[in-house]
Amino acid sequence: MDYLQQLNEVQQQAVTCIDGPVLVIAGPGSGKTRVLTFRIAHLIESGVPPHQILALTFTNKAAREMKERIGAVVGDKARTLWAGTFHSIFARILRVEAEHIGYPSNFSIYDTTDTRSLLTRIIKQMNLDKNNYAVNAVRSRISSAKSNLITPKLYAQDQELLSIDKLQQRPALYKIYNRYVSQCKQAGAMDFDDLLYRMFELLQKNPENVLDKYRSRFKYLLVDEFQDTNFLQYAILKKLVKYEGSPQNICVVGDDAQSIYAFRGATIDNILNFQEEFPGLNTFKLEQNYRSTQSIVEAANQVIRQNSRQIQKKIWTDKADTSRIKLIKTLSDNEEGKRVADLIVEYKNRFHVPNHEIAVLYRTNAQSRVFEEYLRRYNISYKVFGGLSFYQRKEIKDLLAYFRVAVNPRDEEALLRIINYPKRGIGNSTVEVYTSYASEHGISIWESLLTNPANTRAKKSISMFIKMISDFGRKIKDLNAHEAAAMIAHRSGIADLIRKDNSIEGIARQENLTALLDGIKEFVDNDEVEAGDVIEDKSLATYLQNIALVTDMDESADNNDFVTLMSVHSSKGLEFDAVFLAGMEEKIFPSFQAMEEKDGIDEERRLFYVAITRARKLLTLSFANSRYRYGKVVYHQPSRFLTEISDDLMDSQITPRKPVEAVSRQSRLQGNFKQRQPKTRETISVPQDFVPAAPHEIAAGLKVRHLKFGEGKVLSVDGSNDSKVATIFFQGVHNPQRRIMLKFAKLQILD
Repeated sequence: MDYLQQLNEVQQQAVTCIDGPVLVIAGPGSGKTRVLTFRIAHLIESGVPPHQILALTFTNKAAREMKERIGAVVGDKARTLWAGTFHSIFARILRVEAEHIGYPSNFSIYDTTDTRSLLTRIIKQMNLDKNNYAVNAVRSRISSAKSNLITPKLYAQDQELLSIDKLQQRPALYKIYNRYVSQCKQAGAMDFDDLLYRMFELLQKNPENVLDKYRSRFKYLLVDEFQDTNFLQYAILKKLVKYEGSPQNICVVGDDAQSIYAFRGATIDNILNFQEEFPGLNTFKLEQNYRSTQSIVEAANQVIRQNSRQIQKKIWTDKADTSRIKLIKTLSDNEEGKRVADLIVEYKNRFHVPNHEIAVLYRTNAQSRVFEEYLRRYNISYKVFGGLSFYQRKEIKDLLAYFRVAVNPRDEEALLRIINYPKRGIGNSTVEVYTSYASEHGISIWESLLTNPANTRAKKSISMFIKMISDFGRKIKDLNAHEAAAMIAHRSGIADLIRKDNSIEGIARQENLTALLDGIKEFVDNDEVEAGDVIEDKSLATYLQNIALVTDMDESADNNDFVTLMSVHSSKGLEFDAVFLAGMEEKIFPSFQAMEEKDGIDEERRLFYVAITRARKLLTLSFANSRYRYGKVVYHQPSRFLTEISDDLMDSQITPRKPVEAVSRQSRLQGNFKQRQPKTRETISVPQDFVPAAPHEIAAGLKVRHLKFGEGKVLSVDGSNDSKVATIFFQGVHNPQRRIMLKFAKLQILD
């Protein structure tokens, strides 16, 4: 048993205690996977037949890795081990036992696309408003019901659920649920949720001929990432191991401090209350962190101890510090993107950190835009994980296509993308009529729409589409890019369509659309000249040209050395030498939604804990005083979580930080906010005494006030007429010397 020598003392105890219920609390970087795999290997080496061991994971990758590691220790004996995801193992059992619950053994498994298609058909059959009954929102609701063992019959009797549906203008949702379940069964099909839901039904309805069979087969159960289990998964586990006379040989491995998937139905109560369910429990705490340096580990401890409901533990490491945690404050999210990119360049040059060991993490995927733009400008390879690159996301490409057609109706790729989106009754056969006509006559598809007298059923819809696009083309000539973009987003129907979908995916799309419009507003409002590039025209056409230069940059397909961009949720289980955690502001992290939910702040704090512990050597936290939100500059307070990390762990780039101060961290951060922010930026509205001067009044030597950068001194003015540019020194801001285009600037003369 040489493999035991590779473990520390607590890990050995967790591996060799094979009988009875066992809880392994595995802190970040504590060797969780090694303990789990060696425990299974030890069971086999101790004489337990592999086919009597059931190991459940959450990903196929984890299951494959587990089998490979076990095989390296015990050889071919591991082949008969039952190891896989909850869904794959239960599907395997259901194939054998399906007839007991009225399903054929060759039942189909509906993926997400199949589920959406069936629900779309049902909503249409019931003559329901497809906007109110957005298919993703309906699917999410049904999934949640199944995960909580709420049948269609129980749903129809639950007044609380019915009231919520009525408030959301979906009173017939319970009828959709009932019809959906019936049609799935009629088709001999199960969706992903059914693989759990029907597994429970199978065990519940067949206690003697099925439940007893699998209780006898699986003598030992092991569960990875137990903190991520939901109510239904735990209910199935208890069916298998919690009964009279059971040896209760169940081992669960997880970390309550990393329970971050409540939005998917996971419940932290499963791990917190595990001891109450299994009174004879043996608990082992893996508290040594082999990943991160002392400052990072201690910061994580300080943060997580603020949560009241948790399993107490003290994570420690013997790794010496290479650097303290950096804390960076910026005036805007745009500047935050630049500062992060600057530091990435510094880390690459100073510490020789390769791109693939650098990660930029954020609370929501919509935040990736500004980091993508600056990394492209700096020619740094990057890859967005957990979602497409910002400008490749469907909702972004759809709206940009509308912009392109409004500017140039002959843009055929963009035109074909949006001619029937949102749906307006222009089907593929109709589009084919007009594309064929265009090809035969050597004209554009747009000209074909204008001139082709084809008598199709969609003639009225085509006419309305032409009128809308033509109207867009006329109006954008008199509007700036943001005004035009907002008008098109609304009148095209895209904004309203996405707003109707309040599923997790729908909310993410809303955030992405908002981020795009905010980026356009920033483009319009930006009066600063960069690298001598004077943008006088703030039209939608100029914006499209500007953004095309960013999105069309060539990227090497075979370059594997890239900076990782991802949400904190997507980063769980990963680690990097250098981690940048951006957007550390109230209403972003913690999120606005979390502030309104029971236990929401606790889960956000656990998410912050996960983010911190992804870093091995270098951790940088950043926040911005202002961001564009819904077309306006919104001012944020620093995140409350920043106040929970002690000063001695921080290398702050805000102001010199004293080791001991009487005031709280929050007061100090807010104080720094006020010190570095001119008074004119303390509220969203423009001060009543702010009177911008005419461009010709600005001259060298004058003291001026800018709404974004505060007070400054004009060093010089060059150019003529509408191309005049002032060079101004602003005290107390990052990169204090700025070049401002006077045609667009709002400068108040203070002298």
